[in-house]
Amino acid sequence: MHSDKLDNPAWYALTETHHKFAADYQGIKFYQQDYCVFGGFTEVAQTAKAIDTYASLTDDFYIIGQMPRFSDRVQIVQELICDQMVLRAPMTPKDTAHIVALNSESSQQDLFSLVNLVQPGYFRKKTALLGDYYGIYADGILVSAAGERMKMNEFTEISAIVTHPSYTGRGFASQLTAFVGNKIFAEDKTPFLHVAETNLKAIRLYEKLGFRFRRKISFWHFAGADFIKK
Repeated sequence: MHSDKLDNPAWYALTETHHKFAADYQGIKFYQQDYCVFGGFTEVAQTAKAIDTYASLTDDFYIIGQMPRFSDRVQIVQELICDQMVLRAPMTPKDTAHIVALNSESSQQDLFSLVNLVQPGYFRKKTALLGDYYGIYADGILVSAAGERMKMNEFTEISAIVTHPSYTGRGFASQLTAFVGNKIFAEDKTPFLHVAETNLKAIRLYEKLGFRFRRKISFWHFAGADFIKK
């Protein structure tokens, strides 16, 4: 298993399973901006020109891994340092809430609204098309969700693990994370995820589920001048 690919997950996802979603700028690859605003690179000398081009398509975006070269047309908003965590064995869900696939137009709109309520800025209109997403409904609304984002030949990222603020503490996130992780194992792939290093509550939850720390990894948040002024 080529675990070093996890050092550059966006690049390898866009080279392998998600190649059809790639905007390729010769040494740096981005997701098409309607799906996701992540990018990765192998040739640092090529990054400045490519970043300028991509910045003309979207307000802000992220480069994952090494800091790229960039021009004065963009600025770094922040370096978001995450713990990259990997799961090595299937999980045993302990909760019994009813899980549904979020594959209809209405449920994907519910997903978009929930993720942007809890984690604004990451989830785009077509992000749900990158993988399979699942959720739990209560009181007629989607209250928790999780699904798949960056996908490689051997690895799949679990992402959008969110719960509505009014419904936390009920085990929904744990159950959905286990459900998605076990699905990934059934496909003979390894689940991984990213969590902000400051989000200690989430890190403890993932450790309890069996995820183990692999490395720190930076998400370099870039934006053009117009976005910075907002």
